[in-house]
Parts: sequence; structure tokens; C-alpha cells
Amino acid sequence: MSRDVERRKRPTREHGALQPASPRADAPLAADATTPSALTIMDSAEIARAIRRLAHEIEERNRGKTLALVGVLRRGAALSQRLRLLLVEMGCGEVPVGTLDISLYRDDGRGTSADPQLLDRSIPFSLNGRTIVLADDVLYTGRTVRAALQALSELGRPRAIQLAVLVDRGERELPIRADYVGKNVAAGAGQRVYVRLAEIDGIDAVIVGRANQIMLAHPSRSA
Repeated sequence: MSRDVERRKRPTREHGALQPASPRADAPLAADATTPSALTIMDSAEIARAIRRLAHEIEERNRGKTLALVGVLRRGAALSQRLRLLLVEMGCGEVPVGTLDISLYRDDGRGTSADPQLLDRSIPFSLNGRTIVLADDVLYTGRTVRAALQALSELGRPRAIQLAVLVDRGERELPIRADYVGKNVAAGAGQRVYVRLAEIDGIDAVIVGRANQIMLAHPSRSA
């Protein structure tokens, strides 16, 4: 075989081949056949670091103030309990915790998205004069937070209300911004962001993908 033929058969050198461009860290995750069915973007160690950082930021901003936490059920409530333990560890004293139960769906059986409604609340302390940190797992349209703020306003006159979320995926419908964010995530069209917490799901993870793919690949303990 001639040397010319051998050269033609050799594979192109790796550094000379055209390689796909690496996506930017903040670029939306494409929802096509090349995207994994369910992508884990935060594991248990990353979630633990993010929550500890949230607690440090809350403590630094509210040092010397009378603080309380209110979590949106279910995972926002679990997040608020973890924050409370860290805040106590940091010397914030006893930090009371309450919960809000807010429904995201209609009760007509159609399963279509509707304005969130307050179903129940458990806040066994006065809000008056306190700085309230409202905790939720994912901030998206802002409608859940709006319902939570309305519920809190009916219970008293807090000194201030701040918002802490583990994940902010953007695409807001209302002018609501979180004061403390664990991670900003840009998800593509048709994708959803799911937070899994061990207290409810048996695992800590943040997963991005289509709803049916996430449920199959990462079923929650309560599903």
C-alpha cells in the first residue's frame, strides 16, 4: 500500500478536527435528542454547600435582629428547617419556624395551572416586629411567592420579609426577586426544575428535564 493511501486512511488529528463548542455555564439546557433525559445539576454535597451559604448570608444581613423562618410546603419547609439548624449553630439563638401550604393547581380535576391558593398555615408565633425569611425550593413565575406574601400580610406586621430559595430558574411573571439564591438555573423550553430533598424524597438532588423523564429516572419517595 502506498504512503498516500495510508495518509488518507489515517483519522484526522484530534486538535485539527472540528469540535462542538462548549455551552456557556448560564446557557439554557437544550430540550432535544442530544440532551440527557434528566440532568442532575446539584448533588447532595452541592446542595449542602448552597444551604450553608444561604444561612451565612441570612445571618450576616440580619445580625442582631429578631428572626423567624416560614417555609412553603413541602420542600420549602424542609429547607427552612435546615436553615434554622445552621442559624442556631451560628449563634442566632432560637429561630422559630412556621409553614404555609399553598396549592398550585385547580381542584376541578383538569390539572391545569391556576393562581396558587393558600390551603393552610402553621405559624405559632407573632410576626409583629420580626424579620421573616420566606423559604421555598424553586422560584419560577413568582405566583407562589405572591400568595405567600399575601398570607403573611394577613397575620401581622413583620419588620421585613426576605425571600430565600434554593434554585432560581428565572422567567418571572411578576416583579419578585429573591434576596438569597442557592443556584441560578436556565432551563430550556419544555423543561422543568425539580428539587429533591432527603426529608421528603429520600435523596438530595436538583434535576432538570422533562417532567415524565424526571419521574422515571428520579422517582421521589412520595410519588
